[in-house]
Amino acid sequence: MAPPPGAGKRVKGVQITRPFIYGTTARPFDEKTNPKPAGVPDDHTHSWTVFVKGVDDTDITYWLRRVQFKLHESIPNHVRVVEAEPGKPFEVHETGWGEFEITLKLYYVSESSEKPQTLYQFLRLHPYGRTEEEKEAMRLQQSGEVISWVYEEQIFNEPYEPFYEILTSGALPPPNAPKGKGKAQFEQRRTEGGVLERSALIPLHNRPGQPFSRETEQLEVKKLKEATAKVQKMAAEMAEQLRKKEERLRELKAEAGVGTA
Repeated sequence: MAPPPGAGKRVKGVQITRPFIYGTTARPFDEKTNPKPAGVPDDHTHSWTVFVKGVDDTDITYWLRRVQFKLHESIPNHVRVVEAEPGKPFEVHETGWGEFEITLKLYYVSESSEKPQTLYQFLRLHPYGRTEEEKEAMRLQQSGEVISWVYEEQIFNEPYEPFYEILTSGALPPPNAPKGKGKAQFEQRRTEGGVLERSALIPLHNRPGQPFSRETEQLEVKKLKEATAKVQKMAAEMAEQLRKKEERLRELKAEAGVGTA
């Protein structure tokens, strides 16, 4: 397939990754902490937001130009399109009473010449988890907010030359990029070919409102390793039990003379 006009050639053998977050945040209406605005229907119980943004609120509009949010058809103007504004997340604010699946369609900057990507996110209005303890922990940690966030990494395989330049030419962070320890930063580094590359980093540690970090990643890796070890131990125990049962079965058969001449 020929590249789109003006797209140039693809940069062979190159893969560039950009992290981002998408999801929903909901809060129940409360007279003190979250009063219901005038004009909101009586049966609406929560205010909520669906969004796409950078990790630690870093700017992602240099590669993402538009997000289409398709809400439940019962909501007026249920298809919302949010255009890029540097330094701001792509988000829609609404109120309601029910949970449903939201379709998110990501449109990249025109220089990418890439097709839009579709994601799906379920709106959560109520605490969820495997146990009541997990639900309560979520409720306490988020001060009544119910978050349903997904960490994602956008992978651009062999991007077209103009888009590659956008992704790699900006060695310095944009003016609104956060600075300081623990913040997501842009770094300068040389690739093997000597090209200066811009890369969004993930924070080293968690902080309030920002649950995704290298610390979180390491905790998840630890959980996976512990779960793997537990499964392997269980499998070994079951194999040993099976071996003993088969051995006992052979003994019983021998005692009963089954299988002997």
